Amino acid sequence: MFELQTFALFLAAATLVAITPGPGIFYIIARTLAGGRTEGLASSVGLGLGGFVHVLAGAIGISALVMASAEAFTALKIAGAFYLIWLGIKTWREARVAAPTEVRTTGAGRALREGIVVEALNPKTAAFFLAFIPQFVDTTANVAVQFTVLGTMSVALNTGVDLIVAHWAAKAREALTERPKFVARTRRASAAVMCGLGAALLIARRAS
Repeated sequence: MFELQTFALFLAAATLVAITPGPGIFYIIARTLAGGRTEGLASSVGLGLGGFVHVLAGAIGISALVMASAEAFTALKIAGAFYLIWLGIKTWREARVAAPTEVRTTGAGRALREGIVVEALNPKTAAFFLAFIPQFVDTTANVAVQFTVLGTMSVALNTGVDLIVAHWAAKAREALTERPKFVARTRRASAAVMCGLGAALLIARRAS
């Protein structure tokens, strides 16, 4: 299905994209610092599942329709932006220290679901896949299958990097657990990052 040279080029490009710091990595760091290792890992998996939603949507043509419609793009963008901002506000409100040994968390299940929604509502992810993957697709073969395979590999690489980032962010957080006031400030900083990511998405423009 894929020529070896084309496939190798795709892996190199996709790996470079995965390790380049972007909104996804900053979101994972924020969630991990706010809620700990379990929430960070769950959020990473959630972003991966949300990314796979875009892969499937791109393979069957839904993403192209969304990107072609200014109204659909704007609606998805606003929904995703306000969801991120809402998560940030909620994290800020929860960033309190009730006791020196108590650390408030939201739970892995909710972190997973929120990660899925955050990524699934991000039209910039759809735009990326539509711009990136077709460069490595053989138009003489089944395009939808190729798009799905390459998209899944790209999502897997991104998720792998996110899991590593979550692991090291959790290490940093564990070193601060005996300083509850500092942890509370870290949670507020994480909340501000989420709100900032939401604001950045809100002003994102659809590619012409």
